[in-house]
Amino acid sequence: MESFQKIITVGEEDLDELQHVNNVRYVQWVQDVAKAHWQKAVPQALQEEVVWVLIKHTIVYKNPAKIGDQILAKTYVKRSEGATSTRVVELFHKNTLNPVVHSTTTWVLLNKKTFKPTRISEAIKVIFHPETPKTL
Repeated sequence: MESFQKIITVGEEDLDELQHVNNVRYVQWVQDVAKAHWQKAVPQALQEEVVWVLIKHTIVYKNPAKIGDQILAKTYVKRSEGATSTRVVELFHKNTLNPVVHSTTTWVLLNKKTFKPTRISEAIKVIFHPETPKTL
């Protein structure tokens, strides 16, 4: 599985009234990291044809993050079938690698012109699942 990493620094705007990162911010980071992975890995021509829409989100909060913490975000596509992909995003404290969040999301691929679900092409699958044998 091709993975992607990004460092996030916790700012004051990320905090809730307990001075921990707000749960809604974690959800935003999960989405942002998935989008950054897609934009970095996929050729622009493919990005112009399709768009991903989130249809299911599961998140487990493990440890709090506070202002100034450096968060290591790691993501990869676990499975792709038909028009859907399951993506994992894990957030860790960068210095200790203690887990912060584990998220599993299900996305559906849409044709950008019709907004109808479309099968994930081999061109996309090979980017995120390079170890998968190609079908002839």
